[in-house]
Amino acid sequence: MNRKVTQGHRAKKRFGQNFLNDHVVIDQIVRAINPQPDDLLVEIGPGLGAITEPVAEMANRLTVVELDRDLVERLNNHPTLADKLDVHQGDALKFDFSTLLPAKTEAQSKKLKVFGNLPYNISTPLLFHLFDYAEHIENMHFMLQKEVVKRMVAEPGCKAFGRLTVMTQYFCHAMPVIEVPPESFDPPPKVDSAVIRLTPKKPEERNAKDLKCLNRVCLEAFNQRRKTLRNCLKNLMSVDVIESLGIDPKLRPEYLTLENFISLANWLADNPTETDNEKR
Repeated sequence: MNRKVTQGHRAKKRFGQNFLNDHVVIDQIVRAINPQPDDLLVEIGPGLGAITEPVAEMANRLTVVELDRDLVERLNNHPTLADKLDVHQGDALKFDFSTLLPAKTEAQSKKLKVFGNLPYNISTPLLFHLFDYAEHIENMHFMLQKEVVKRMVAEPGCKAFGRLTVMTQYFCHAMPVIEVPPESFDPPPKVDSAVIRLTPKKPEERNAKDLKCLNRVCLEAFNQRRKTLRNCLKNLMSVDVIESLGIDPKLRPEYLTLENFISLANWLADNPTETDNEKR
């Protein structure tokens, strides 16, 4: 059963707005987030407050980041939410999430719990932006396109395995939580959705020497994913190097493990290419 939450506001296509209005799904998401009174809660794209309201009821404070000025005004004047919200109007892709951490005089162990129904047109770049703040985040719960969630949790050998898989699993433990059909939204999107839980890994679990190298290896590998590694990575390293790392150069990139990609990236970090040296 759905409850209409979109009265007085028309969804704006340019912002990728699809408002969740299925109370069963909303309750499932809130239980997954499990907000506690003293949590540092951050919602990206609160929209009309479908998830914001029940979370705020369980929390002392809630920070929200919203791009749509009309929705910001609604939130600032909300009869029950306004007193509990810290509203930031702006683009989450450019937002500095470290500014939401406690002051140095306060408890340093507290981290952010981030959640939201992310606009599908910016979900991937927004995830990469948030990975930059992984050390400051306890967990994240996001509504995403179902296909994106499949890519994030894919295993080696799966067609969905790609750059997003590698970077997600490098930074986080990822687990699907809820599948959400189109009719749970107003207006209904043309795709199925799903909620994913991301728990950032400890720094000692992330052992790439240079993230730029890891990203570069992924870009080169999956830019021509139908080709074998010997062809995908020929601009970065030789076949002999790939073999020396215990990796079969005849494999396609989707058959590698996360550890394989880290090994390739670490070699690249230790052995910058001639092109890189020329640029320096």
